[in-house]
Amino acid sequence: MKTSSEPPMPRDLSGRELLVAVGGGIAAYKVCEVVSRLVQRGEGVTVAMTRAAQHFVGPMTFQALTGRAVLLDQWTSPDAGDIQHISLTDRASAFLVAPATANLIGKIANGIADDIVTTLVISSGCPLILAPAMNTRMWSNPAVQRNMATLKERSVHFVGPGSGWLACRSVGPGRMAEPDEIVEAVVTTLKSASPPGIGQ
Repeated sequence: MKTSSEPPMPRDLSGRELLVAVGGGIAAYKVCEVVSRLVQRGEGVTVAMTRAAQHFVGPMTFQALTGRAVLLDQWTSPDAGDIQHISLTDRASAFLVAPATANLIGKIANGIADDIVTTLVISSGCPLILAPAMNTRMWSNPAVQRNMATLKERSVHFVGPGSGWLACRSVGPGRMAEPDEIVEAVVTTLKSASPPGIGQ
């Protein structure tokens, strides 16, 4: 945790907009720190959550961290004229999905848009970053690996997973990358990407 003796974070992301989709996994708690760090660096962050994600972290946590309403479904919107929030994807400089569960990876790879998160992903044109997190056996499943290969062919960026102690009390690959790694991946992607509306 940041202490008062630490120097302030650089405001090097001012003017950038990030969409963050939070998937339903215990690693969702790590995304709170990722969001906090990026907001402190001047980035505008909008969070969308799957229904499953809300069992692990409450929407009010992300609302407090970002100062913005959290998107929970396709039918309620801060902007009544934009029911599916498509305008958010027009403004986004990058899109982070974390934790990217096996379910979300499969939906994204196969173009399924059946909730707010997958609808936003499929309608976005900005760089997409996935931070996978799941049980080792799920990670090793041929279907998951095939979906990962499909997304890599589409130039989707990945950060992690690493190996270590998992929530299922086993040790192996599938552990979501740590906040530092995810923030660095987002910053690198943002700084190498064209601003929204340019080259898209």
